[in-house]
Amino acid sequence: MTELGDDPDVEALAAARRAEALATNQRRLLVLAGDRDAGIDAAFDAVRGADVPDDEVTFVTAREGFRFHRVEPKRASSLLGTTRTLVVLDAHEDFSANALGRVAGAVDGGGLLVLLTPPLDEWPARRDSFDERLAVPPFSVADVTGRFRGRLVSTLRDHPGVALVDLDSGTVERDGAYRQGISFDAAPPRIPREKNRRFPRRAYENCLTADQSAALEALEALADPGNAIVVEADRGRGKSSAAGLAAGSLAAEGADVVVTAPGKRNAAEVFARAERLLSELGALRGGGADDFDLAAESGGRVRYVPPTEAGAAAADADALVVDEAAALPVRLLESFLAAPAVAFCTTVRGYEGAGRGFAVRFRDRLDDADREVTDARLDDPIRYAAGDPVESWTFRALLLDARPPVDQLVADATPDTVSYRTLSPDDLLADEHLLREAFGLLVLAHYRTEPDDLARLLDAPNLTLRALTHEGRVVSVALLAREGGLDADTRRHMYDGGRIRGNMLPDVFTSQLRDEAAGVPVGYRVMRIATHHAVRSSGLGSRLLSEIRDEFAGDADYLGVGFGATPELLSFWRDNGYGTVHLSTTRNDTSGEYSALMMHPLSPAGRDLRDRHAAWFLGRVGDVLGDALSDLDADVARAALAAVDTAFSPDLSEYEWRVVVGASYGPGLYTTAPGAFRRLGLAHLTTPERASLTPREERLLVRKVLQTRPWNAVADELDFHSTAGAMRALGDAYEPLVDEYGTDAAHEERERFR
Repeated sequence: MTELGDDPDVEALAAARRAEALATNQRRLLVLAGDRDAGIDAAFDAVRGADVPDDEVTFVTAREGFRFHRVEPKRASSLLGTTRTLVVLDAHEDFSANALGRVAGAVDGGGLLVLLTPPLDEWPARRDSFDERLAVPPFSVADVTGRFRGRLVSTLRDHPGVALVDLDSGTVERDGAYRQGISFDAAPPRIPREKNRRFPRRAYENCLTADQSAALEALEALADPGNAIVVEADRGRGKSSAAGLAAGSLAAEGADVVVTAPGKRNAAEVFARAERLLSELGALRGGGADDFDLAAESGGRVRYVPPTEAGAAAADADALVVDEAAALPVRLLESFLAAPAVAFCTTVRGYEGAGRGFAVRFRDRLDDADREVTDARLDDPIRYAAGDPVESWTFRALLLDARPPVDQLVADATPDTVSYRTLSPDDLLADEHLLREAFGLLVLAHYRTEPDDLARLLDAPNLTLRALTHEGRVVSVALLAREGGLDADTRRHMYDGGRIRGNMLPDVFTSQLRDEAAGVPVGYRVMRIATHHAVRSSGLGSRLLSEIRDEFAGDADYLGVGFGATPELLSFWRDNGYGTVHLSTTRNDTSGEYSALMMHPLSPAGRDLRDRHAAWFLGRVGDVLGDALSDLDADVARAALAAVDTAFSPDLSEYEWRVVVGASYGPGLYTTAPGAFRRLGLAHLTTPERASLTPREERLLVRKVLQTRPWNAVADELDFHSTAGAMRALGDAYEPLVDEYGTDAAHEERERFR
């Protein structure tokens, strides 16, 4: 520890670390811990000592009145894709793991990241607005812990390249001196020979590393239909720039290139590079009036399309570029294969997503597609040299490189070899390997995992983690959120339209479905569940859910789950005892899926809640399928209805039975009484032991009877030769339903036509 006296020489310390950063083309981290005002004053000293021009400095703080560029912490995402020489992050107010992840990536090689914190020994016990967001009802901020910040502090105190100043005591706890003895100079970019090169030479001249030029060469395959290119990289390796150079090269040739990403800001670098290249080639038309729709003199185009629309748009284009593919769900990724040629660019380790998740969840489906697949990987950093200590610190502190166990260690796991255990936050903090394995599986469980999720896992009072382990290794995990148990004032607030964090099922039941009592029972919602990819489909997920059910049977009223509805997921949860109680009437903006809510009751109160919402669901779903859910996938509708754990009676009148019998066994018409056909169709689709209909016949029931699609559209979709053929098939489909559900009078009517 170095004494700084009454006036700590932060300026000299910043100058030393800045010189070291410039000499290595790496970055350094300077932590100024103590009083906030003293920290801000010291940050000005650091800027002066680092000798950084004002226009290359950004302060990320809720405070105002700086001469430097300022960004509020909640808008730290605006720094993604930008580079700054020195960034000051004020952690005294509105601090979050997400803000730290976003800010750290914006610092350029040779630059400094300056972190202003409360006194490090006190910081974990302090509470701010982020902690208030973790305190979901019925918990208060007093129930939130400071484990995440405690872990963060421990990494600051022992990670290389971190200088730490205690402003209150006037000491340098660590000077942060760090020099690698190895040269990390990346190989220079390579320009393919002209006879082997499809893209312009200028595109390759814009590459900064050999990795980037190799990726651009692989992306030349986008010019030919039937190709798929997968570009993987850690953050800061230039994959988005390579994708932009490829898109610009194609547009210069006259190609129509669709670009998609989770949001426009994620695709900003792609368009910046494409626009620059087109300008340098003299091929940009109109000066780039729209940053996300570039026109080339050749008639080519580079345009952004949201993920939910990109598959359809790309089918009529020449190529599709998907940036940050790991942050999109598999169902959408599959829709992108409609493009003639497609590139999937994904971050392996970084704030934007988890490339390993992309590889595990989607790569096998891509390999099975009728595509020639080319792989490219970028390892050499572009904005800073390899071995950068700030990068390795953010990976460690935010678990951006968390991984499940290697396949060989868990390949023999079965439901009979595993142990069920609670993974408390203290257990996770005491065992870094356990924390990395569990969090690594959670990353794979969801297409968008953020650094804030680590803080929630360690500190949120409503969350709890359960796992199956095989010889000490985590093979399956479930993250549970406690819901309900809300007081009358909170329930009334929800009923009147107020939003309550962390209570998904009670919120939907109360605010949307008008059940003010839904917030009384206590439930546990399965937020995420994941099984190691090496032992999937071996019953481990079901074993984990069974153990959870047994554990919480005496402590909660129900278990619940909400997810983007697919036939496979609906069937999985149904097989594990969960019943459908709701389908959302709007699609998720990112996944393009409708959400399903399902429940498994554990007590009489939970059963009452499940039963009334299942009954209400059946009472409205026939109308909703003909309206807001008219475009719901037929197989999703079949699976959702099959999972409703409540009997539905068609309750047809004698007259309605005569109409149904006449349209199935005789010359009658479905259009005479469609409501009767709808109720009878619902009775069939919600009966566990169903009458014998083929999947195609059930899809016909959904599309025509429940969703009231036009006959010609139904016939085309289900591959009938004509609308008349589809009409006859519908009548045939109702014959076994008449046999199964018909009254004596209906069966007598049937005999008239035999």
